[in-house]
Amino acid sequence: MKKTLLAVATALLVTAMPAAQAQWVVFDPSNYSQNILTAARTLEQINNQIRQLQNEAQMLMNQTKNLTGLNFSALAELRSALSATNQLIQQAQGMAFNVSQMDGEFSRLYPNAYSASTSGGQMALDARQRWRNSLEALRTATQVQSQAVQNFRSDEQTLTDLVNRSQSAVGALQATQATNQLLALQARQAIQAQQLQITQDRATALEQARQVAVQERAREVRRRFQGEGTPYTPYTVNFYSN
Repeated sequence: MKKTLLAVATALLVTAMPAAQAQWVVFDPSNYSQNILTAARTLEQINNQIRQLQNEAQMLMNQTKNLTGLNFSALAELRSALSATNQLIQQAQGMAFNVSQMDGEFSRLYPNAYSASTSGGQMALDARQRWRNSLEALRTATQVQSQAVQNFRSDEQTLTDLVNRSQSAVGALQATQATNQLLALQARQAIQAQQLQITQDRATALEQARQVAVQERAREVRRRFQGEGTPYTPYTVNFYSN
């Protein structure tokens, strides 16, 4: 009986062994390491892609900033200041600034020599006109100087605005536009300096020409007093009348 039970138990044990072996987990260290490396590489690729997308997003943001306009222009103020000075020159009385017109007037009023047929009265009238030309040239010069002083006040505010916007520029375009307007302000001031120099030089030149004409008139009067050519007839003229 005991032998029979032992045989049955042995048979059952042998029969159950394949099922138990089928439930065991087999661990492969080499395969596990390879899987970890693969996962790490995949994670690194994902991180690289994320960083690339972040860089592209930042680049697009920078491009947007660089293409953002300044939304401020001082051109109107600059042109207005320049126009005010130029208008004073255009309205100048006396000797014209027009080249062809000035050439004719200058030849008549500031002759190299008076002809014998020129009357004393005409010489006196010419002398008065020369005096008025010098006076008006000085008036224009002082007006342009006064306008330049007024322009300096507005230039100070314009310069402050442009510098502030240049320093707070968010991109290259805004910085460039602010710089260009600063250069425009500098150019306008240079033009104004030229205008001022022109009016001052004009006044000086006309006064020098008047002095030369005075000497020539005196020479002609002296010649006529001495009995050469047409006798000189005194002519009284009021220089201060309109």
